[in-house]
Amino acid sequence: MKNVLFVLIMFALISCQYKTEQIPDYKIEFGKVAKHSVFSGGDTLSHWGGSVVKGQDGLYHMLYSRWPKQIGWEWVNYSVIAHATSKSPFGPYKHVDVALPDRGTEYWDGSATHNPTVHKFNGKYYLYYMGNIGDEKIVSVPGKARINWMHRNNQRIGVAVADDPNGPWKRFDKPVLDITHNDSTAHDALMTSNPSVCQMADGKILMVYKAVGKKFPLPQGGPVVHCVAIADSPTGPFKKFPDPVFLEEGVRFPAEDPYIWYADGKYRAIVKFIKHEGKKRIFSLVHYDSMDGIDWQKAKNFEISDRSFTWEDGTTQQFDHLERPQVLVEDGKPIALICAADTYDENHVRQSFNVQIPLIIKKEYKK
Repeated sequence: MKNVLFVLIMFALISCQYKTEQIPDYKIEFGKVAKHSVFSGGDTLSHWGGSVVKGQDGLYHMLYSRWPKQIGWEWVNYSVIAHATSKSPFGPYKHVDVALPDRGTEYWDGSATHNPTVHKFNGKYYLYYMGNIGDEKIVSVPGKARINWMHRNNQRIGVAVADDPNGPWKRFDKPVLDITHNDSTAHDALMTSNPSVCQMADGKILMVYKAVGKKFPLPQGGPVVHCVAIADSPTGPFKKFPDPVFLEEGVRFPAEDPYIWYADGKYRAIVKFIKHEGKKRIFSLVHYDSMDGIDWQKAKNFEISDRSFTWEDGTTQQFDHLERPQVLVEDGKPIALICAADTYDENHVRQSFNVQIPLIIKKEYKK
């Protein structure tokens, strides 16, 4: 009997090792970018943070953030989530309407909606986003960005639901993920924002979100970290997990803007990484992965991009920002990375746009 038990244990261990060896590491690279893959608001609108899903009409629907360029970099208090479509995932995209407009300060998200991520789960479309309310005071001018801290600290995470990405979108009277109340030591005691969401292998909904606490002086607060929450339903309620992820020793703000998805036996994430050199912050896109969606580690092929990509004509360009990564998966294959990008002009005004970058995923198996 002992021999049989020993054989069964050894078989289970070998089987587990074999399965682990069959889970590939990803090496994420960019293809060349077409000029028509740039979606800009021109001289009148700042564009940011697009997320794309394919509709039943065969079109690709981008939900993205925009606000008037003339008031400066006032996304936190004047952004709305708009809607554009294209026949191709790589554009060109054309604006259709505003999906989540202002709806009044009697609502938690009545002043601004921003940083959308859109998904199709079980036949319905779910639009996760950041919303807030505040005094809507403009504190910037073009070329001199400041932040309205009232709006920033009122940020919460919401979800809107629709049967079609054309809308209409049903919004809710409460956030889908609020701050942790009555605990000033919580990682998200001050604000929650920038949700990233995917459906887990067991059908549950995994969320990784930006959290700001109250350890450091207000109005800025901090540190700025990322936390994990899981729900049985796309509309919650979400159970929060205690340990933050994407941490760097001694760094108060190490990462931002993750996009998470599940593929080939692992949870994958493309993340904006913030390297601190003295008072200077250097941004890049990097890759984390996880076996359970809760414990995240730097992937084997960590570095993805130093904020640059190559155009179809062979010219490589580095941008001041290349962030808000959103992966478009089609037939189980990641085909495009939708990013927000910008450069500063001679007056230090940010010229922003959304761009659709072809993705090349190389799979590396353990030998």
